Amino acid sequence: MTTVSTRHLVDPEVAPMLEVFPPLNLSAETLPLVRQGMAVPVEGAPDPAEVYPDVTTTEKHVPGAEGDPDVRILYYEPTNRTTPAPALVWVHGGGYVLGSADADEMLCRRIATETNAVVASVDYRLAPETTAPGLVEDCYAALRWLHVNAADLGVDAGRIAVGGLSAGGGLAAALSLLARDRDEFPISYQLLIYPMLDDRTASTTDPHPHAGEFVWTPADNRFGWASILGHEPGGEDVSPYAAPARAESLTGLPPTFISVGSLDLFLEEDIEYARRLICEGVPTELHVYPGGFHAYDQMPEARITRAYYRDFVEALRRTFHG
Repeated sequence: MTTVSTRHLVDPEVAPMLEVFPPLNLSAETLPLVRQGMAVPVEGAPDPAEVYPDVTTTEKHVPGAEGDPDVRILYYEPTNRTTPAPALVWVHGGGYVLGSADADEMLCRRIATETNAVVASVDYRLAPETTAPGLVEDCYAALRWLHVNAADLGVDAGRIAVGGLSAGGGLAAALSLLARDRDEFPISYQLLIYPMLDDRTASTTDPHPHAGEFVWTPADNRFGWASILGHEPGGEDVSPYAAPARAESLTGLPPTFISVGSLDLFLEEDIEYARRLICEGVPTELHVYPGGFHAYDQMPEARITRAYYRDFVEALRRTFHG
């Protein structure tokens, strides 16, 4: 692949993030250190409970798949919610190897506040310690728990959506496929924020030369996919419940929202997934934000970040409340 500098294409309002966000350079040797660094609280960061006070948070432990451990969930409820309430199964990002449900508290509180929905944020097991399908099974356990306990939780079982960003978006897409094929617990909507969908990207398929220079690189991508698959990515017989882009058919999936930055490594796989969904009769909304690299939304005051929040929150409001 021919690489070029894409710095001149970065939106100026999110460019300062590149000065403070160090390269991940993920490997088996560096992964423990990166995890350790991400676990350190950011000095001066606002308290999510102060920013969005009208939400209660409860830690739940729900039964996993047979033979698997219980799954930890952070359960967010708006204090002024109506009953029965819509619900969102939320899945955090981190390339399948990083992150936790705790890291998305600000986002989950914001979603609960602005959509009046409960949010079940899944603290799924990480790769490489757990490989596919363990991660998506943890997400399925959360979906099952919401449906089985909907009456007691005051949740409308007909308005349970799934969503996530980056690897979490990939897991949300995989969860939608798994739920469709098992036909046990319906999903009303899938919210896929720059989702990680295709193991072939940067392994057997080169991204275009203006993608993936920043934050999440081709090398990181290969490491993430090798970690969840348990072998090198891009080969034969990769399950769609690990890499949703491998699904032979997307027919019957729920209405979908997809957003991605124009400089994100996942740009082409996300556009292709949206194209396939549209061609197979799935109502689909696609947004590409110019000048956005992977995780650009960590700059909350940038205009493209405000547009991103506006678009996906409004999409959730429409699906939840008509």
